[in-house]
Amino acid sequence: MTQQYNGVSVTTKANVYFDGKCVSHSITLADGTKKSVGVILPATLTFNTGAPEIMECVAGSCEYKLKGSDVWVKSSAGEKFNVPGNSSFDIRVTETYHYICHFG
Repeated sequence: MTQQYNGVSVTTKANVYFDGKCVSHSITLADGTKKSVGVILPATLTFNTGAPEIMECVAGSCEYKLKGSDVWVKSSAGEKFNVPGNSSFDIRVTETYHYICHFG
């Protein structure tokens, strides 16, 4: 599980979605790789993707359902799930979900 990134550039203005239920900050690593780190408060939300994403849980947990699936899957601290590009996923959070979104 990712604990820390060193030598990054951080966008100080937060990305705030769903009336504050999801808040993240964009970071850029020294090699130009972009990620976001944030939290999702208890809610059930739908996110659309442009590029493929990997959602890494660093604390808390969630259940997610990829577009086209009827199956909810649990993701807890230390676990990741992949979301295809140009798709969507539903996420159900009952305890604050802390994440890193890796863009592919």
